[in-house]
Amino acid sequence: MITELRRRAYLSAMQVASWLPRVALPFAAPSRPELLETLVEPEVEVRAPLPEQVMEQQVAEAAPAYQPQAVEAPIARTKVEVPRPTVAARQAAAPVVEAESERAEAKVAPVAPPRFALQLLRAGACAVLVELPTGEPLQGRDPAYLLLKDLLRAAGLPDSPQLIGEPVRWPLLARGQIDQGPDAALEFVQSFVAARLEEQEPCSCLWLVGLPAIRFAGEADAEAYNRELQVDGLGAAWALPGLELLMDEPERKRELWQAMRRVRQRWLATA
Repeated sequence: MITELRRRAYLSAMQVASWLPRVALPFAAPSRPELLETLVEPEVEVRAPLPEQVMEQQVAEAAPAYQPQAVEAPIARTKVEVPRPTVAARQAAAPVVEAESERAEAKVAPVAPPRFALQLLRAGACAVLVELPTGEPLQGRDPAYLLLKDLLRAAGLPDSPQLIGEPVRWPLLARGQIDQGPDAALEFVQSFVAARLEEQEPCSCLWLVGLPAIRFAGEADAEAYNRELQVDGLGAAWALPGLELLMDEPERKRELWQAMRRVRQRWLATA
């Protein structure tokens, strides 16, 4: 048995440019199956004898005792055709390569965790899950808190809501290998709100104020603004634009007031 490097040196010395073994060689890289299946018969180039060789043969037949000097004959070279992949084969393999590349990218690039802060409040017959614009609890003089008090008064609810638990800030951990993507955030927020509401008296409606509250508690998006939702495990909910968005775009308040006149009957009927 010889190694691959020595085998290639022998073939190069024999002037064999292309070759394909018929059996597996020790210490050699494995051959591709399609090359063995489509192997064609080698074409051998046979050259006609030189005039000098013909003359030497005639002399040898006429005088056996005569020993002419040996003439070096040219070495016959073997040509082996290596099949190349067709255009159809390359096109058929392209989707497989692309799918494998997408799967590899998905494993390398995980989804970044969302960032938000939510506070759960209780105002009469309603619970309020509100986005904290600055990430800190609402204070008495904050413009966002004053706007929330106006909304509660217009809805016929107490304008001094009570805090329920600590704010939820996501991601939970600054570092670590725990999954903190959107799906994990949705599961955590819904579980947190459901557990806190079980500790309270039954509420008629859950306000979802701000896009993070709508997305990770109501499983909806901005298209649900001013609409009623039915959330599994949380019951009836009402989606509102965020307090900061209402301050930046006051024209949204008109649609909000119109929706409130329809929805407020849900909690006023139980008052």
